[in-house]
Amino acid sequence: MSAPYPHLLAPLDLGFTTLRNRVMMGSMHTGLEEHPDGFRRMARFFGDRAAGQAGLIVTGGISPNAAGSLGLGGATLDDGSAGHGQITDAVHQADGKILMQVLHGGRYSRIPEPVAPSPIASRINPTAPRALEHGEILQTIEDFASCAQRARDAGYDGVEIMGSEGYLITQFISLRTNQREDEWGGSLENRLRFPIEVMRRTREVCGQDFIVL
Repeated sequence: MSAPYPHLLAPLDLGFTTLRNRVMMGSMHTGLEEHPDGFRRMARFFGDRAAGQAGLIVTGGISPNAAGSLGLGGATLDDGSAGHGQITDAVHQADGKILMQVLHGGRYSRIPEPVAPSPIASRINPTAPRALEHGEILQTIEDFASCAQRARDAGYDGVEIMGSEGYLITQFISLRTNQREDEWGGSLENRLRFPIEVMRRTREVCGQDFIVL
């Protein structure tokens, strides 16, 4: 009887790099971010998963800027870019690959003045957001790309841009949370403009030899 997933443990050639298998550990916040020595603990945590043969690992979400923070320790790359090198070194020493998840909370952000495509409150955040201005949207796109570049500088093999679960990118895509009447809202083409520009700019800044999911 043949194995149900015969290629699961086979290497995966991405052209510029190779994953040792097709096993991916999805993103999660470990709670270790809150500890004073969180980077050391996370390095041990993710390094152990790489040693356990996870081919590709994704960190918990890191915001591209302060406006997207969910209130976790080390929530932006500026909060500890040097410490991230401990994590990537530990994973690479175990022959693994690791991506940093880039996550902007949008109206879910735990800050005094959250931002979103439109000023529509979330039921899980008591603070209503204000609508992003055009220039702020352009800056946020740059912040995503800059965060990815700094992730690369810290040794990450790529980034996963969080585009689901109701966070900022989803808020732009959904008619329920995006009621703009400019080029960032209305038609599906316009509502997809923000995520497409985030991906395009990230790829442009980081180059072709970097994983972008």
